Amino acid sequence: LPRMSNCLPKLTTVLLSHKLRALFVLTILFVFFASVMFYWRTRGDAEGQLYSLPTQSRYGQFLPHLPHPTAGGTPPFPGDVFFVETSEQTSPSYLFTCSVESAARTHPGTKVVVLMKGLSNGNGSLPSHWAFSLLSYFPNVEMRPLDLTELFSGTPLAKWYLQPEHLKEPYFFPVLSDACRITIMWKFGGIYLDTDFIVLKNLQNLTNALGLQSQDVLNGAFLSFKPKHEFMELCMQDFVDNYNGWIWAHQGPELLTRVFKKWCSISNIQSNVNCKGVSALSSEAFYPIRWEDWKRLFEAISPSELHKLLKNTYAVHVWNKLSHGTRLEIMSQALLAQLYSEFCPTTYAKMKKDS
Repeated sequence: LPRMSNCLPKLTTVLLSHKLRALFVLTILFVFFASVMFYWRTRGDAEGQLYSLPTQSRYGQFLPHLPHPTAGGTPPFPGDVFFVETSEQTSPSYLFTCSVESAARTHPGTKVVVLMKGLSNGNGSLPSHWAFSLLSYFPNVEMRPLDLTELFSGTPLAKWYLQPEHLKEPYFFPVLSDACRITIMWKFGGIYLDTDFIVLKNLQNLTNALGLQSQDVLNGAFLSFKPKHEFMELCMQDFVDNYNGWIWAHQGPELLTRVFKKWCSISNIQSNVNCKGVSALSSEAFYPIRWEDWKRLFEAISPSELHKLLKNTYAVHVWNKLSHGTRLEIMSQALLAQLYSEFCPTTYAKMKKDS
């Protein structure tokens, strides 16, 4: 009994110690899970509604090589890859789908964000269309509604967007697209691409850059900038100060060209010039086929000639405004058919099946 009475204080101490430890562990776990829930809730509020892609699809058989994150760590400035659809369209074309697929494959460790105005009033599920089902197999692709009022808020373009008279202008949708891209680059940074690009290489080593489409003319179909960059801020201000929605390209290529010339205090833009940290890349980087020569996309070319043509190219702009009505022979050696086959093979398989 004396020995037992001596052990009781020790046993009580041990039990209390374990209770305190258990309480401490439970407290830590509670704080951790509360933090996680708070993070995801605020992240969802900040980024807008994320649409769930379908989980069942018929396209798994066409995906022998799914993208995987590359070794070697993350690049200095990863950012997201953005595509934008400013119309109410919710039935992506082959080219649209190929653009997203090729970007997802060449950027496996990066979010590829597709912003679509037609999804703004959605309920969290995507429309029934083969393109959404196909893209569900790429874990880095995210479909989100495009809320234009929210996008332009806090920028010089907010007041411009709310003026209804702009709806009467002949080039309103291209102008709206021009407004979106410079705003996205300023607010979020990352990489912007038009939906008529086929991406050949990873673009994340290109920072604060845009491309020449021809001699002395810049194009915004590709943009890569850090968030809140002064150059993009100047573009937004010029958009408003020198606005003219009745002249084709005035708010797009011409805007970027005149802002870059002011930025650099130059009268002519040379290829691969870097001015105060902003680079104007040569036309072969993104526009190896000039808009005047768009029919070359549908002409046969040998693989060796194609490799030579695109050896210094990151992505090929297809000039959809000019080329969209032209029939492509899917199984041919046409330049565009070869690009589909190599860089968006899942879309290409769907095209072959449909043809």
